[in-house]
Amino acid sequence: MKVNAEARQRLSALLRSHEEEIVKRWSELATRSLRGRLTEAELNRQVRDVYAALLGMLDGDGDGELTGAHSGESRAALAELSTDWARQGFSPTETANLVFTVKEVVLGLGPAEDFLVLSLLVDEMGLFTFETYTKAREGIITDQTEQLLELSTPVVKLWDGVVAVPLVGTLDSARAQVVMEKLLQTLVDTGSGFAIVDITGVPAVDTQVAQHILKTVVAARLMGAECIISGIRPQIAQTVVALGIEFGDIVTKATLADALQHALRASGVDLVKRKAV
Repeated sequence: MKVNAEARQRLSALLRSHEEEIVKRWSELATRSLRGRLTEAELNRQVRDVYAALLGMLDGDGDGELTGAHSGESRAALAELSTDWARQGFSPTETANLVFTVKEVVLGLGPAEDFLVLSLLVDEMGLFTFETYTKAREGIITDQTEQLLELSTPVVKLWDGVVAVPLVGTLDSARAQVVMEKLLQTLVDTGSGFAIVDITGVPAVDTQVAQHILKTVVAARLMGAECIISGIRPQIAQTVVALGIEFGDIVTKATLADALQHALRASGVDLVKRKAV
């Protein structure tokens, strides 16, 4: 919404003449709604940033339009507030309300036509804040999901030349991709010749899960590593047979210990069982 120069000047003069009064009252109202989740100094600073963004739309070359060419600093200030509050766990409503509260403070300080102009500008700012918060929150959730995927798919070194991927939970396409990437990178970093894919913690194996596992094995083989699948429990073995899934010449073992034993023997390590003294 564009505001003519006369209305901008009049509203700007009104806001500046009552600046300290408005900021103080605005901060007090915001403090009550946030129940001490921000320090008084921090909240006061952010209120002043929003206030400056509002004045920036009215002063100088501003045309009273947040999407205008001269409102870049105002958009940046609101975007920073939205992103910061999203990271701190505030709700989108709380974030937008910080902007909307100024209308309650300014009501009655000037003529009705000035308040109408202010109301329209603040509504535009609040909607922008809400939209920016949503995008920032989506980005945070995506980053957290990726971090959880990496944490839930560790690649561990069991022996010189032997690494293992202990899978726990459901193996979907996104997680399978992370598993493959981490396994291949570990094979490169360690120069390992054997990779064990342990599915003891996978609750069920269907055709899709089997395909993900096979793709991981094939990728590891292309890196020159022999793959062993361990954790084949009786229930999983029956399901694999019933579905007609074939692992081909891939070595499968019932337990991780059996798989490690196989890898060590294949790599030329002699295993000697000593009698207890």
